[in-house]
Formats: sequence, C-alpha cells, structure tokens
Amino acid sequence: MRFEGLVIGIPKEIMKGERRVSAVPDTVKKMVAEGAKVLVEKGAGEGSYFHDHQYAAAGAEMVGNAADLFSRANIILKVKEPIFNEAIGKHEVDLMHAGQCIITFLHPAYPGNHQMIKDMAAKGILAFTLDGIPRISRAQAMDALTSMSTVAGYKAVLMAANRLPKFMPMVGTAVGMIKPSNVLVIGTGVAGLQAVATAKRLGAVVYAADIRPAASEQAKSVGAKVVDLGVPPELAIGEGGYALKLPEEWLLKEREVLAPVVADADIVISAALIPGKLAPILVTEEMVKSMRPGSAIVDISIDQGGNCELSESGVIVEKYGVSIDGTKNIPGMVPTASTWMFAQNVFNYIANLVKDGKICVDMSDEIIASSLVARDGVLVHAGALEAIDAMDGGKKKCGCDSGDAGKMN
Repeated sequence: MRFEGLVIGIPKEIMKGERRVSAVPDTVKKMVAEGAKVLVEKGAGEGSYFHDHQYAAAGAEMVGNAADLFSRANIILKVKEPIFNEAIGKHEVDLMHAGQCIITFLHPAYPGNHQMIKDMAAKGILAFTLDGIPRISRAQAMDALTSMSTVAGYKAVLMAANRLPKFMPMVGTAVGMIKPSNVLVIGTGVAGLQAVATAKRLGAVVYAADIRPAASEQAKSVGAKVVDLGVPPELAIGEGGYALKLPEEWLLKEREVLAPVVADADIVISAALIPGKLAPILVTEEMVKSMRPGSAIVDISIDQGGNCELSESGVIVEKYGVSIDGTKNIPGMVPTASTWMFAQNVFNYIANLVKDGKICVDMSDEIIASSLVARDGVLVHAGALEAIDAMDGGKKKCGCDSGDAGKMN
C-alpha cells in the first residue's frame, strides 16, 4: 500500500485567524486505507466545521497536543508556514526533527520566512512548499495555490467593499444618481480573475492590468476594462504561463502606466505574483498618496512580500486616508470551502511524493523539483536563495554587519 508504515501528522493551525486545516475526514480516510497512521490534533478542524468525531470515524488517532504529534509523525501536513506556538512557548520548527518531512505553504522567498527556512534546513528537515507547484496539466489536482487564489480573489473584493465609504454599484436615488465605484485589479491570474468577476457582480466599474496578454484578454472576457501596460510578451511570460520578473526599467514603465489608474480607483486589489520570488512593488507610496481618502487596497500578494509599498504583513493599516489590507490568510476567512479544496490538493501531492511507504524525492519529477525547499541539511530553493542573497548584498552595501544578514524576527 502507498502509505504503509508512515505516520502522517495533521496539527491545528496556530496563525491568528487561520481556520483551515490540512486534511478533512474524507482525505484522512483515503490515507488510512492506503496504510498510513494519521494523527490529528484535537480541535484541528473545528474552525472549518470538521469535527473530531468525524476524523476519528475516518480512522484518525486524535492527539491532545502539538508536541506529541510533531514528535511522532514522519510527515507533517500544514496549511501555513511554521510559526512560534505561544501556547507551548516553542517555535513549530523546534518541535520538528531531522529526517521529518513537511508539506505546506512556506513562501520561502518572503524575507519574513528566511530565518525559519534556514532553521529547517539546518535541522535536516525535508521541506516542500505548495506555492512552488508548476502550472502543468499533471499538477492541476495538486495546485493548492490556484485553489486558494480562487478564494482569495473572491473574498478580497468583499473585504474592500466592506470598508469603502460608498456604494459599489450605481445607485439611483430621489436626490440624484450615485456613480459606481472604480475597482482596479492588478494581476489577473486565478485570484485576479475571481476579483474582477466579484467586483463586476457587485456593480463596480472594473479595470484590470496584467503584463501577460492572455491574462488581460481573460479579464476582458469577464467584463474588465484592460489597462495596457505595454510590456513585450517575451519579457512578461514565463514557463507555464506565469509572469516573469521584469527588468527594473520595465517595472518603472509599468508603474508609470498604473499611476493615474490607481489615483482614480476607489479599490485596488493587487494580486501580481512571480512563482518562487518576491512579489513586485507596483503600488508605490506616491500612488497611495494620490488616491481619494476612504479608498481601499487589499494586497493579496502579501505572502510573497506584497505589491503595495506600504502593505504590512498580517495587518490592516491606514496611510494617507487609504486602508491597506495585508491580511495573510484570506482563504482562511472562507474556511469550509477552502479547507475542502486544500485537503484534496495536499492528498494528491502526497500521493505523488510517496511510493510503497517511502518518500521519493525524484528530481526528474518537475512537481517535486519545483516545490523542494530544503533537503539533507541544505537550502535548495532557487527563489529563496536569490532573495536571501539580494538581502545580504544590500546589507553589506549599506554597511550593515554581514553576520546579521538574513536574521529575521
């Protein structure tokens, strides 16, 4: 059997506001049927309305505390990256052991995660990040980033609309007609397209910007007015249709085109991502200053650093009268639907990774090679190494102590 002899741990997510869990009773049942012993931390599924008795009925062993679960499992399945567990006074990485495997969203290129992934590598943990899964046909059923992006795009517009001090649709009243709100969606991949569709359903006038012609065309097909960024396709489109990192001169040109559109927007949804790399800064402080007071920005790309220069990870701030939402776990705000999708993705990923009770790190498999972060004590993720090197170089350039380079809170 595929998972024979393996112990798979499903801990309770501890990030503030995170209500998802990495497995549902149906996927637990499938893992058990394939020979795995599945440990589920008590209460892990309550936030998404999957209850302990359902997991137990599916064959899971319910475990009372995280430390016990981490110590016993061969493979840890999580939704979000390991963080400090205040309840027990230890970081989740410190609960792990050499040779253990973790599969989750690690966002390894994001500076706030650099120390955590370095620590995992140093401990000899085998780490895979779900945001590294390539956009190929064979990986579609494992593509948790796409699944969660669908949720994030939908919910982000609702969050922005809830803070907006005006109507989204055009509204006729006895004293006159109120114009509809203007919404700009930057990055029209899965999340952006869902944001465009949701904003249109709410009656807004929607503008969309993406450096990829096909993505812009898709946004137009669901009712957006396309902002032509003028970036040559050969600079914009990478493998699998994902966006490429632009040279600095083209990034500056992109910002110049976006500036007047941002200034006229009541809502900006930023969802521009580059796989495995830091998100590009597309909304500068000067652009935020130009927006009308009461406007709202929701930065979906915050897990990879954010598209807005003023976004702060995990919080909502107000700058120059504009609310800037850096919520890190938007899909966790729609927990039942997002958990169900995520759990199916993770099960399909682990089914591809494990053969006859063994974890097979087959580097000829594009899915495994693209999502591998750390192995045998070495950090191997290209995007993370590039980001860490860039930060270290910046510290040396500004005269910082090179021994502090890469150390993050």
